[in-house]
Amino acid sequence: MNQYQSKLEGKEMDFLCEAFLSIETKEECYRFFDDICTITEIKALEQRLLVAKMLREKKTYLEIAAETGASTATISRVNRCLNYGSDGYKIILGRLEEKEKNKEEEKNPEE
Repeated sequence: MNQYQSKLEGKEMDFLCEAFLSIETKEECYRFFDDICTITEIKALEQRLLVAKMLREKKTYLEIAAETGASTATISRVNRCLNYGSDGYKIILGRLEEKEKNKEEEKNPEE
């Protein structure tokens, strides 16, 4: 049983989570984000995830700001979440890294 309890928990958030979990394809994901978020909201989410990825890659704040356009306040907030948050970024980025690694291994199988 999962011991994690979010401060966001509630039936409305459960409904939103179930909606995300029901997405089956990248196209469905695009369509859902297009309907549920403004372009600004989507771009902010994209930016935060990219900032988290770059922080895990040990990029500097200056490098991250230059590449993403994120403010140092945003970078600092994401960094705080990576270090002291709920591990959401770590879970998702770990899965994405594993997926990318598997893709590379499929392209270049060692003989």
